[in-house]
Amino acid sequence: MRLSSRGTQQVLSTEIKLKARVAIFFNEEFLSHVQGPFHPESPERLRGIIQKLKEHALWKDVRASKIGVPDHLKLVHDEDYIDFIKTCGECAITLDTSVHYETYGIAALSAECAIDAAMCSKEELRPTFALTRPPGHHAGRDYGMGFCYFNNISIAAKYLQQNGDKKIAIVDMDVHHGNGTQEIFTKDPTVLYISTHQMEIFPGTGRVDYVGEGEGLGFTFNMPFQSGCGDSTFDFAMAEVIVPIVKAFKPDAILVSWGVDTHYKDMLASMTLSSGGHLRQAQELFKLAKICNNRITFMLEGGYHVPALSEVVAGVIGSTEGVDVPLEFTDMSDNSCLGRGTILRCKQVASKYWKL
Repeated sequence: MRLSSRGTQQVLSTEIKLKARVAIFFNEEFLSHVQGPFHPESPERLRGIIQKLKEHALWKDVRASKIGVPDHLKLVHDEDYIDFIKTCGECAITLDTSVHYETYGIAALSAECAIDAAMCSKEELRPTFALTRPPGHHAGRDYGMGFCYFNNISIAAKYLQQNGDKKIAIVDMDVHHGNGTQEIFTKDPTVLYISTHQMEIFPGTGRVDYVGEGEGLGFTFNMPFQSGCGDSTFDFAMAEVIVPIVKAFKPDAILVSWGVDTHYKDMLASMTLSSGGHLRQAQELFKLAKICNNRITFMLEGGYHVPALSEVVAGVIGSTEGVDVPLEFTDMSDNSCLGRGTILRCKQVASKYWKL
């Protein structure tokens, strides 16, 4: 089925309302993580989100996690790497990713937050939102980078599988490709990984023709979009690639790397997704999660323009309760599906492995 960009937007604009309130997972300790002065990944990101949620009476059913568990980190990461983050003191693993004495404890707690949110969704059959900080999708088995230390979403996926789930779908909607997540599951047919991201920016991975390796061939799909792609492109990608592939995969749960750095206000990239566009993506994912009993967990990754990030997260949570959060950043500049070629190419690649 081929849809025009305008037709796709109309299809995806249907409001999705859930009976179950979103449970929010957050720890005060996340506010103590400071990379350095003027660093974009700052505590203000979470403070802005919390303030916006409180403004609309959405800061409720908030749950805190207990201390991070080393054995949970070992589900994904090498023990030597974990020990390095724990013991290096003050050091830098890359130019933009520093380690301080408190980093290990907070990063481990962020991974625990991801686990708890995913398990809550499993046990209560409801959507959850983990305000994970620091983020995680750039962290690999034995390295950190891109503001990430431990791969929160991968650890949560492995933990779910350790507790009875067989198949997990990870949808990564951050503007940067989740190289760590892709690498961790590249040979694993039990975890589907789909990413939308901007091409030719950090970390430089995520080619449209890369579909995994070995037994994992056909379980990784990438849509690297050119600068300027926005609402119509993401609407079309959701309808033509993400939804049909996830439905065909039939996961036990959906985990979402939720980045709002695809927003046109974000300063670290040059996508043009509006706040309304972000909400449509979330609503379609909520709708998609009906195939796995509403088991969907959003985990915060990027998003560095605090007002845009805050209204998007509040809007996503509010939409599940019928609370309309006024949106300030609603300009749409991509009305002709600028990324159509990439989407159709990805669909062509995926059709070799799935009936779409």
